[in-house]
Amino acid sequence: MNLLALESSTDTLFIATARDDQRWLHSGAGGQQTSSQLLPAVRALMADAGLSFHALDAIVFGRGPGSFTGLRTACAIAQGLAFVAKGGQGVPVLPVDTLMTVAEEARLLHGCTQVLACLDARMDEVYNAVYQYVEGHWQTLGDLQVCPPQDVQVPEGFVVAGNAQTIYGERLAPAATHLHAMPTAQALLSLAPYLLAQGQAVAAQDALPLYIRDKVAKTTAEREAEKQAQAAMVPSVPSAPNPTP
Repeated sequence: MNLLALESSTDTLFIATARDDQRWLHSGAGGQQTSSQLLPAVRALMADAGLSFHALDAIVFGRGPGSFTGLRTACAIAQGLAFVAKGGQGVPVLPVDTLMTVAEEARLLHGCTQVLACLDARMDEVYNAVYQYVEGHWQTLGDLQVCPPQDVQVPEGFVVAGNAQTIYGERLAPAATHLHAMPTAQALLSLAPYLLAQGQAVAAQDALPLYIRDKVAKTTAEREAEKQAQAAMVPSVPSAPNPTP
């Protein structure tokens, strides 16, 4: 199959193309640069692969959870390119959970088959979900969650894979085995054949990002309330007595 994969849910932008058994990969700065960098990088990578948009069979993108800006950008570009592919006939779009992509990257890099995927969600929280690899595909065990790092519960025998441990250290599952793994476009390409065969692709207009947290940032009032709460927790230091004359 000829596929294009886009992953911009984190601060790193990942793009990959597949032409039959060959792969071309790109990674670069994401975050706030995603909206300006994604489409030029896609065009350059497609040119390197000698692959036209009319030759694509499907477009795969990481639907989230993750950066609101990155998810919206990847979804919009996946939709736009899917509409014009095949000479305007269009191709399907395959949205893939970001955390499953982390689990797949951990499998590709480390051979893991029982993974709690965990990514930094900022605002002192992490995205996490539990996956098990059975008979050639991932099964999701439970719901995708967002919570403080210290609230993450790791099932026995599972490893924690992602980028959150570097940020939160001992606050995140200190007794667990931690492996670094990112949601890469290469992992998306690896997941795509099974998911496409399961009929999980959608028409371009039906592709949507996945948000499991409604808020992008704390309000000014919330930040001020946090400051006041933190100040209240700091014990006051008694003033020194006046010296006796």
